[in-house]
Amino acid sequence: MTKNLMNHVEKTFGVTFDDESVLVEAFTHSSYANDHREQNIKNLERLEFLGDAVLELTVSDYLYHKYPNQPEGQLTRKRASIVRAESLAKLAKEYRLHEFVRLGKGEEQMNGRNRPSLLCDVFEAFIGSVFVDQGMDVVLEVLKQILFPKIDSGAFSHGMDHKTALQELLQQNGVVTIQYKVVDKRGPDHQREFVVEVFVEGDSYGRGVGRSKKAAEQNAAKHALESLEQGNQS
Repeated sequence: MTKNLMNHVEKTFGVTFDDESVLVEAFTHSSYANDHREQNIKNLERLEFLGDAVLELTVSDYLYHKYPNQPEGQLTRKRASIVRAESLAKLAKEYRLHEFVRLGKGEEQMNGRNRPSLLCDVFEAFIGSVFVDQGMDVVLEVLKQILFPKIDSGAFSHGMDHKTALQELLQQNGVVTIQYKVVDKRGPDHQREFVVEVFVEGDSYGRGVGRSKKAAEQNAAKHALESLEQGNQS
């Protein structure tokens, strides 16, 4: 397991550990350590604790310098969508970290290897292990490969409502004017539907329908995001 893990980390992230035991610790779940109490094995929890803090700091620093015009509230929401469990679990799965986790028999039988919270813990522990063994500069090199480009592409907007996600995506390179206009109303008063169109710098980016203006605005923003992801403006 150790050799395969070391090879995977070197090939995937370009990181060679000086102390391989630190890396192994990051991939050792508490259930495995409990199943082998007589060996006094360290589990990933301490490295997870450290990695969580390292990610908070590095992501905060990146956002602070990347988006100089965004206020604290927007930066906080963006950071929360990046470092939340679902986002980190997807990264762990994408880079096959789950394949190398040492689990106890019970956890393995319960498909713990694919549990989002466990995957998040492993990702944080891995970042913690890189920090301990190689330092912050190498952590940043890893994040430049696997995390920062995703931030730039808006990959973490799923953690926000559609209007916020659209605003975050469009304002990455400066302030733009986004307007939502009611362009139609349908049905009787008790079943009224609103049609809202979203405009960016005067250009239409999408329409949405809803039983309230707010719902229609959210749907318009959703359609705009879908169009942007496809590379075609509505």
